[in-house]
Amino acid sequence: MTPQPNPQVGAAVKAADRAHVFHSWSAQELIDPLAVAGAEGSYFWDYDGNRYLDFTSGLVYTNIGYQHPKVVAAIQEQAATMTTFAPAFAVEARSEAARLIAERTPGELDKIFFTNAGADAVEHALRMARLHTGRPKVLAAYRSYHGGTEQAINVTGDPRRWANDSASAGVVHFWAPFLYRSRFYAETEEQECARALEHLETTIRFEGPSTVAAIILETVPGTAGIMLPPAGYLAGVRGLCDKYGIVFVLDEVMAGFGRTGKWFAADLYDVTPDLMTFAKGVNSGYVPLGGVAISPAIAETFAKRPYPGGLTYSGHPLACAAAVATIRVMEEEGIVDHAARLGAQVVAPALRELAERHPSVGEVRGVGMFWALELVRDRETREPLVPYAAAGAANAPMAAFGAAAKANGLWPFINMNRTHVVPALNITEGELKEGLAALDRALEAADEHVA
Repeated sequence: MTPQPNPQVGAAVKAADRAHVFHSWSAQELIDPLAVAGAEGSYFWDYDGNRYLDFTSGLVYTNIGYQHPKVVAAIQEQAATMTTFAPAFAVEARSEAARLIAERTPGELDKIFFTNAGADAVEHALRMARLHTGRPKVLAAYRSYHGGTEQAINVTGDPRRWANDSASAGVVHFWAPFLYRSRFYAETEEQECARALEHLETTIRFEGPSTVAAIILETVPGTAGIMLPPAGYLAGVRGLCDKYGIVFVLDEVMAGFGRTGKWFAADLYDVTPDLMTFAKGVNSGYVPLGGVAISPAIAETFAKRPYPGGLTYSGHPLACAAAVATIRVMEEEGIVDHAARLGAQVVAPALRELAERHPSVGEVRGVGMFWALELVRDRETREPLVPYAAAGAANAPMAAFGAAAKANGLWPFINMNRTHVVPALNITEGELKEGLAALDRALEAADEHVA
């Protein structure tokens, strides 16, 4: 679709936003939100007629792109049939969404508890783990993000936790493996894996195994940097959980539903958790939906004992109809395989070629449509292009990179010293190459800050 400029409407939208909308994670008077006029497929556009190729998939959730006609039609059809209904009833869209999700989850995670988003999915998974074990503590990794609600933000391991951390949530953080910035002085993936597992087991022992209800990990950490776990690590965590009677929770809110070229990232590592959270890609974010996939053992805990939790909109019919349509579209159009193929054949070689030419690129890592470029001032020392949690003038190099990307028609995903390549899974090869070419040009702005 060719966007038609309408700056007067855009100005009105912006004015109303600035007068009344309170934005998340922001100092309200220091932001300047773009007024968006429309979106379709892998693109969106503003009221001035500027069109952007979206390399963020919204917040890494529009896995089938914007406005997929089959999902839009399914939402319309559901609205005409049953717009909403309370969660205590059996509703066709809810039942079918649960069935389709359970068919794709690893192992026997066949019971689905629906939530409204990823954060409350994490809240409920951890509540289930504590009730199942009778233990209070949760172990979570640094370099992680699990959501913005009270418990979810406390298990998060990035700076967004700091202002919210009351130190009373029963959370203990540990280091997960990341060889490029190893906390274990490792030189190989094998060393990093072994030392990270040793560190985790030591943490469990010193905290007291009988006090630890759950270990929660993003299968592949998303916002924190798309660090693929080394071979054997997740299986090792599974083993530690079994050894000490701890519930293993995998957070697949961002990595799930095809993002890694598999239905779930856990499939890459042949591991099955006790609980798995999901959201985002389950219906491409068209209507808010999340959930927890539950193992038989934990489901049995609540077979005759009421589960003390719920949500008014749990399994909302519109959201579930969107999930059913999204999963069917992904199957019919081969979107998961498409993401795997383009990731391996187009993204991986292109990003590695960019890394050879741009001195600001310290490392490239990823899989499927889930990639990160670590931007640095010095490849030898691996000094980040901007300091950890940089703000204001300290973040100028990344701001310059972002401005250059947008000037080239690319909307980038930026977090700290990284840019992520996370477009819609059904992006065409031509669109993908267009975005990679724009990224190439934008990296010249980052190169100017290399030592």
